[in-house]
Amino acid sequence: MSGVVLQDIRKRFGDVEVIHGVDLEVEDGEFCVFVGPSGCGKSTLLRLVAGLEEVTSGEISIGNRDVTRVDPAARGIAMVFQTYALYPHMTVEENMGFGLRMSGVPKKEIAEKVGAAAEILRLGEFLKRKPKALSGGQRQRVAIGRAIVRGPGVFLFDEPLSNLDAELRVEMRVEIARLHTELGATMIYVTHDQVEAMTLADKIVVLRNGNIEQVGSPLELYRNPNNRFVAGFIGSPSMNFLEGRIEDGEIRISALGNTKLETDVALPDGRDSVIIGLRPQIMELRPGKSGISIELSEKLGGVSYDYLKTPTGERVVVESRGDGEAPTGTPVQVVFDHSAALLFDSRDGQRLR
Repeated sequence: MSGVVLQDIRKRFGDVEVIHGVDLEVEDGEFCVFVGPSGCGKSTLLRLVAGLEEVTSGEISIGNRDVTRVDPAARGIAMVFQTYALYPHMTVEENMGFGLRMSGVPKKEIAEKVGAAAEILRLGEFLKRKPKALSGGQRQRVAIGRAIVRGPGVFLFDEPLSNLDAELRVEMRVEIARLHTELGATMIYVTHDQVEAMTLADKIVVLRNGNIEQVGSPLELYRNPNNRFVAGFIGSPSMNFLEGRIEDGEIRISALGNTKLETDVALPDGRDSVIIGLRPQIMELRPGKSGISIELSEKLGGVSYDYLKTPTGERVVVESRGDGEAPTGTPVQVVFDHSAALLFDSRDGQRLR
């Protein structure tokens, strides 16, 4: 069993507290992704799990064992960093087995473990090469292989794909997902890229300012966010947020030509407005004159993202399928699935249900 449990974890640097009482359980064999904007505390939290930073208070358990004050090397974890940190004068084989050799593992056992890891990562033909003869993706696979040979109970990934180009990031996402399926190990992965989080995770932990905003599966967070921050962070393109005026118990959206929103959500007392969240995927453009026009259109082949100019100046993006074209300046009206609209409190951003 190699689950990870965090209980009331706090971290201070001097007088500044950067992690505020985090409670989290990562199940054995689960792929958990920490996601959030820069400075939210996701890498700090990962380093606390690894033992590279010391907790100010709270308890960390790995495999039902309290490791809060245990040395990193004795925690049963292996970490893969953003930088490959490979020894340039060593071959792939030597890089992957270096940690075991330093621990006094017999040469035969090292060779067996390195060979097994190389087979999993499809590195067999590169074992005698040095890092300079490898691509960026191959180097990152070597770094992952170095972690695999240690046979850890928990893998920790700190933005491992940030230094790769777009094509290699996609390729390595597939490799890491396949690796998780094959090994069945517990993995905790840090990224600022919500697409990585959505495609890799069993569980996503959304962080902001050292606090957990919401924990759930990718689709749960996409479909049922607790607040405006999570709704805007999960999903690509980001959710549109528009002001809804409350008049005589009805909600009107000025940005969409004074459209009336049909909803069963109970409206807060004494408020004259709410925030309406509309994902670009639930919206559709039709010919019409409503004071809305296309300001910019991004054509990506089978899908387009149309950025609209609205009467109120509010930002609206609509996702359109197909390869049809609408020139800049074309007047349009927007229709959408009212049942898929989300409502948020205009003061604190919490979801209204």
